Amino acid sequence: MYLAHLQLTNFKSYAELEADFCPNVNCLVGNNGVGKTNALDAIYYLSFCKSCFSPTDTQNIRLDEDFFAIHGKYRLEEEEVKVSCIQKRGQPKQMRWNGKAYHSLGEHIGRVPLVMVSPYDQQIITGGSEGRRKFVDGVLSQTDKGYLSHLLQYQRALEQRNKLLKQMYEDRRWDEPSVSMWDEQLERHGQVLYDGRQQFTKDFQPLFDQYFSWITHDTEQGTLQYVTRADVPLRQQLEEARQHDRYAQYTTVGPHKDDLELTIGGLAAKRYGSQGQQKTLMLALKLAQFEYIYRRGGVKPILLLDDVFDKLDMERVTQLVQLVGSDRFGQVFLTDTQRGRVEQILAELPQLESRIFEVDHSQLNLMERRQDV
Repeated sequence: MYLAHLQLTNFKSYAELEADFCPNVNCLVGNNGVGKTNALDAIYYLSFCKSCFSPTDTQNIRLDEDFFAIHGKYRLEEEEVKVSCIQKRGQPKQMRWNGKAYHSLGEHIGRVPLVMVSPYDQQIITGGSEGRRKFVDGVLSQTDKGYLSHLLQYQRALEQRNKLLKQMYEDRRWDEPSVSMWDEQLERHGQVLYDGRQQFTKDFQPLFDQYFSWITHDTEQGTLQYVTRADVPLRQQLEEARQHDRYAQYTTVGPHKDDLELTIGGLAAKRYGSQGQQKTLMLALKLAQFEYIYRRGGVKPILLLDDVFDKLDMERVTQLVQLVGSDRFGQVFLTDTQRGRVEQILAELPQLESRIFEVDHSQLNLMERRQDV
């Protein structure tokens, strides 16, 4: 599957945009702030029904406009598929597949598999456990509809239980049957999360090892470990923590407290890894994510690489582009501020089908390849 055509209306900095892409490597070059990342975010929207960066959809409507619209035409073997995302102020967001609206946005997740790598992903390494859980849940949600359903139901039950705990604390009362009811919901859906994440870690580790070894040339050792209390039944955890939860006013145990521990050379990458080591770890995670999704779904995800060349030497950059441009991967979009660097890399890899777009004032202009590079 690849994105053949993108059309934007009133999306972020883009008033209007239409662009055609090739099935292999598409490079967006230009200065900072001209709209490169916004274009990638639009492509991200068509896979995940949301922005990679802005939590509120209406924030992505162009200033003084009433709506945004994103339309993408995809090629899947001999079939053409149109995916649309439309957000109007004051109305629910609509996702459409060949013109037909979904009843639930969750129905769309996984139909257009995608992996994005951006500077913000550094938070997976350096931030709190929530970001690492979201990484694991995001991968599993693209490959397992059942897992996604249980995840959403667990989150709803958790939200309701926390509201109940807070309300009871404020009212100075305790309603044991109501708490037990939400405990049953958490147990039912939480066990699926525990099982799914444990199996994910087991299957994901060899893929991560492979890419980390490739990036570092076997000069360093990175590991990931799922940190959880899954060995203790969730109902038992909830009962043991009940008094604590009562006074804390929120649920203190469960899969929403799990973590993915990342180390380099046996030391916690979050605390002791250099910026270069953390970036290497993040790239290995994302490339392994691509491989994991492809192996389970049989469709190569679209790969978005936003400003990933920073802090990588030219040899490593060329090596990365050669890898993602190979038959092992599918369609790739990458951004860079240096057109000359991109042209030099592609000149060394003439076998790659590629297009270079200059981005300026939120316009994508297809560039002729310079022959003097």
